Amino acid sequence: MSPQRKSKASSPASLVEPTRRESIRDGLLAWYDRQKRDLPWRRTRDPYAIWLSEVMLQQTQVATVIPYWERFLQRFPTVEALAAAPLPDVLAGWRGLGYYSRARNLHRAAQEIVSRFGGRLPSTAAELLTLPGFGRYTAGAVASIAFGEPAPLVDGNVARVLSRIFEIEGIPGDKAREARLWELATALVPGERPGDFNQALMEHGATVCRPENPLCLLCPVREQCLAYRHGRVDELPPAKVRAAPKRMTLAVAVWAHEGRLLLARRSEKGLFGGLWELPAAEVADDTSDPDSAVKLAEALGAEVSVRGHLGTVRRQLTHRALSLRLLRVTGRQHPTRAPAFQELRWCTPGEASSLGMSTAMHKALEAAVTAGALRD
Repeated sequence: MSPQRKSKASSPASLVEPTRRESIRDGLLAWYDRQKRDLPWRRTRDPYAIWLSEVMLQQTQVATVIPYWERFLQRFPTVEALAAAPLPDVLAGWRGLGYYSRARNLHRAAQEIVSRFGGRLPSTAAELLTLPGFGRYTAGAVASIAFGEPAPLVDGNVARVLSRIFEIEGIPGDKAREARLWELATALVPGERPGDFNQALMEHGATVCRPENPLCLLCPVREQCLAYRHGRVDELPPAKVRAAPKRMTLAVAVWAHEGRLLLARRSEKGLFGGLWELPAAEVADDTSDPDSAVKLAEALGAEVSVRGHLGTVRRQLTHRALSLRLLRVTGRQHPTRAPAFQELRWCTPGEASSLGMSTAMHKALEAAVTAGALRD
């Protein structure tokens, strides 16, 4: 075999027989043209707006993302505007979407795009991968949808579609399975409209090739689907076993002074990194009030005593069952700096609500005020 012939045989496209490959591409693209949802980021060619949608859609449902995407673009309409904004303002605009590391990486990437690329998103997946927050999926999505590069992508929806069409074994997260899925995505994407094809794969997985009760009779590539042919659609991919959420309890300092409450901004890393909160410290479920006061004093660098309880707020996060124990506290000195936080600020409830704060901590703030935190 000649070197040229060997190279051709080992190319990604050779993984899928040409006639089958074109049947899958043509079927999905024609279906997408007829059935795609009218989503606002599909009406723009602005790479920044497309990038923003892809970041927001990670771990978040479409219906939730739409109003956030629209408001965020109004507040930060360009990469330059986002790069110039203070991080707390960006986090405030993100409040309620969760996974705040996405917002921090978005902000850092915007600053690098301005400094390294003159404010224009790079047009290739390889260059995009050099930016904060850009993994293989996001780089492929932006490069293909915004710039037309035949870059592959694999998310949960695409993985499910390809697993069924090609009858790929293995549980989600298995390295050999993931490598095979990326090879297939790479083999399928070259051709006309790579961005639309990638969106067709994702749309198909979201609306037809669903995890449960897939609509196989409406599937445009049913005849090419090995799982359908062999009666295995409900078996593939197998469900991933999820670990039980970790229980986490925070002692929350509700410290009032002259109509204001003490607020603290966390360090950039960790849970709720970079966000504002009523100062909190992790404790065990059965930690006593004096021991909770010690933990809070260490975090604030000031003497703290617990005067009473204002209730408990419970929130279910993806990987944590969170309990926020609201403790009315006081001390001889009113701190303005603290070792465990980037910044302290005394705020009215109205001022506090405008800060970048997690939904969980915002609920804690509301509960504390309702319980009489500002009353003597």
